[in-house]
Amino acid sequence: MCAALGVALAASLGFANTASAASQNYVALGDSYSAGVGAGSYGDSGSCKRSANAYSQLWANAHSGTNFTFLACSGAKTSDVLSQISSMPSNATLITLTVGGNDAGFTDVIKTCTLGSDQTCTDRVNTAKTYVQNTLPGLLDKVYSAAKSKAPGAQLVVLSYPRFYTVPGSCNVGLSDTKRSAINSGADTLASVLSSRVSAAGGKFVDVRSAFVGHNICSSASDYLHSLTWPVDESYHPTAAGQRGGYYAPLTSAIG
Repeated sequence: MCAALGVALAASLGFANTASAASQNYVALGDSYSAGVGAGSYGDSGSCKRSANAYSQLWANAHSGTNFTFLACSGAKTSDVLSQISSMPSNATLITLTVGGNDAGFTDVIKTCTLGSDQTCTDRVNTAKTYVQNTLPGLLDKVYSAAKSKAPGAQLVVLSYPRFYTVPGSCNVGLSDTKRSAINSGADTLASVLSSRVSAAGGKFVDVRSAFVGHNICSSASDYLHSLTWPVDESYHPTAAGQRGGYYAPLTSAIG
């Protein structure tokens, strides 16, 4: 009786169901940037390397009542994300996603630019950019359509990749400024295509590039991104600080 009276009073004051209104069925899809590779604390996630410091986990932690499904996995391409989508709940209300870099050959680009000449690096980046402009859009469309079909009530949010370098910057060793600029241009091309395709799908694009300015490789702080590391798969991935300041902060600004 007292409980019923309390519920009625809360409703009359406009306080009813605030917990349920605030709750989300949140699904994190995507590749290593969504999984949080480079940010540590991977628990029992195996080769997927899902981090407790990933932007998606931080968002879920900050929003009480969130039902969180963490499906992002290191190395994922668009075809892998289609498989992730098949495993996600159909009642999802929020989906975040970063994918496309592996389809464009991100690992090979970095390897070529590390070991090859300036021209070889530039040529390899240009090949990747051609792929991003001509082939990747159709693959992204399939992913976004599949996500919307599986969970029609969900908000779809796609995040970009950062520019990796400040050019010119504080680094005196490593890749040349020519190589650094080429790699950054690849990130810019990818961001443009991601933005275009998710907008066409009715989703939201969150551009993280500006959040990394002053914190990327060869910047004065250099605390948001790893350069070459061991294990090597964490190279060129956000640190725990990068996940928080470079990804979680712009995501929160965009969707609350």
